[in-house]
This record gives sequence, C-alpha cells and structure tokens, in this order.
Amino acid sequence: MSTPPRLAVLPDAAGTESAGAPSGGLGDVTASQASLRRFLHGLPGVDQVGAEARAADLGTRSVKTTSKAYALDLAVRMIDLTTLEGMDTPGKVRALCAKGVRPDPMDQTAPSVAAICVYNDLVGVAKAALVGSGVRVAAVATAFPSGRASRGVKLADTADAVDAGADEVDMVIDRGAFLTGRYLDVFDDIVAVRAACGNGADRAHLKVILETGELQTYDNVRRASWLAMLAGADFIKTSTGKVSPAATPTVTALMLGAVRDFREATGRQVGVKPAGGIRTAKDAIKNLVLVNEVAGPDWLSPEWFRIGASSLLNDLLMQRTKLATGRYSGPDYFTLD
Repeated sequence: MSTPPRLAVLPDAAGTESAGAPSGGLGDVTASQASLRRFLHGLPGVDQVGAEARAADLGTRSVKTTSKAYALDLAVRMIDLTTLEGMDTPGKVRALCAKGVRPDPMDQTAPSVAAICVYNDLVGVAKAALVGSGVRVAAVATAFPSGRASRGVKLADTADAVDAGADEVDMVIDRGAFLTGRYLDVFDDIVAVRAACGNGADRAHLKVILETGELQTYDNVRRASWLAMLAGADFIKTSTGKVSPAATPTVTALMLGAVRDFREATGRQVGVKPAGGIRTAKDAIKNLVLVNEVAGPDWLSPEWFRIGASSLLNDLLMQRTKLATGRYSGPDYFTLD
C-alpha cells in the first residue's frame, strides 16, 4: 500500500508539538473545510477484498508455546478493563479495580491491567481504589456513546472527568457530522477536547473513538483515523462497544496501518485501541499478531496498544492457568464481572 508523502514536523518553541495544534505542522491541511476534504479524500483507497483477505490470513498465524505465556501476559497488561452500564455502582467499580490490580489472587505473577474504564461520575471512586497501583483511570466523555451534544457540553464533560482525576479520556466523534462531510467540525471538536485534557506531561491522554461500525466504508475508517490523528489524538479507538460490528480484524488492521503511515509522514507515534467483541485469548493473540505484522513491534506495549474489554480478562487467566498446570479452570474459578 502506498503512503502519503513525508511531511515536515514543526515543533513549538519548547521543541514539542503544541497541544491543540494540527499534528506535524499541517496547518494548511486543516485551514479550511475544502483543504481538509481534499487531503482526506486524497488518501489511498482501501481494497476491500485485499484488506479482508490479509486480515484473515494474519488471523491464521499461530503463536508457539514458548511465546504464548509472554503473549498472554502482554495481552493482560494491555487491557482497559471496562464497565459502562447504567446499573454501575461504586461497589462494582471498586471490585473491578481490585481485579484489575490483582487479576488472579492465587497467582501473584499475573500482571495488572493497563486501566479501568468507567463513566465520569465513577472516576473518583476508581481513582481512590487504584492509589499506588500504577493502573490508570480512563473515563468516557463527550456525550458517550452518541457524541451528539454541543461542544460546550462535550468540554464540560471532559473537564468533569479530568477534575475527578481521569488519566485518560475516551471521547467519541460525531459520526453524523463526519458522514455529512463536516470534517472541520469533527476536527475542531477533537482539538478542543484535547485542550481540555490539560497541558504538560501530566495531562490526560486522549483516545478518540471512531465508532467504525457506523462509518459505512473502509475508506471512511482510514479518513477518520487520519482526521483524529491530525487533531492531536494520542490513541485512535475502534468502537464504543455499543454498536456492532465493532473491533473487526480488518478495521483494526486498517487503523494500525494508518498509525504506521502517520508516524512515517509526521514523526509522531499514535496508539490504537480496538474495543468491542474481543472476548477470548485467541482473539487477543490475533490482535497482537496484527500489531506486529502491520504497525510493527514498536506498538507492542500498553503505551501504544490497548484492548477495551470486560470479559476477555477471565479467558486470558484461564489460558495462563492451563499453561502453568496443564488443566483448564472452570469459568467460575475467577470473579465474574
């Protein structure tokens, strides 16, 4: 697949990219609706048959027994352990945090997850439960899951999460705006939300949810990925988990290719988070293969690849126990979330 031409990175006076500024110094690209549309529609088109065949082929790759233990532990460390239900309670979130910190109380070698992902009003509960653990708190924001709200409401939602202590903010784009070609509106939303995440090394990291199941075409997935990255996303994320299809292998591979090409073009690395439908250890390992083969080994860490999931962790723990003991544990051996 061809890549866009290399673009110059224009650092600010401190030698880093300015928060809220177009990434890679691409101000001319985002100067107007017309210029942004030209750029996004000038990206290489996606060969649907070829993209699906390649993702399917990579999904057949096996991981040797000697590498499987490492892959299982890496997958655990990449999980954003998630609860996003209307019936969530402080008690449920505290229990989820305890599980995220020590997934298998009988095996202290089991690593902690990357983050606990909750609604805004439960960020403070999660933050208190995770003190000193190294596990981060992620909050969904900007009128999740629809993204249908005024910019003022979205910014207030983000500020609420950040003020409560969120380390990461998972925002959703307005798919209606994107699908009707109002790319600059979507861009400006992301820029504003990133600014609301704070400044400096301690700012909340921004994950931008594309809701790929509603974007209709693979070309749109690629365009939305680039749009989010141009606006300053730290991660691009497939889905809210509320729409099907969600994190399909083909979509994840396309987004991994986009972050690879974006780094080649701008010098800035962006992470990827598939979410929704990844339930088994086999699914998780397939995603690790996609990361390695499409984006490259630089993305094989929780700093650059996350998996949004709720039920995946138990299957990974069962597979770890099988490797260690030769026996499968029943699904009720671990806590049910």
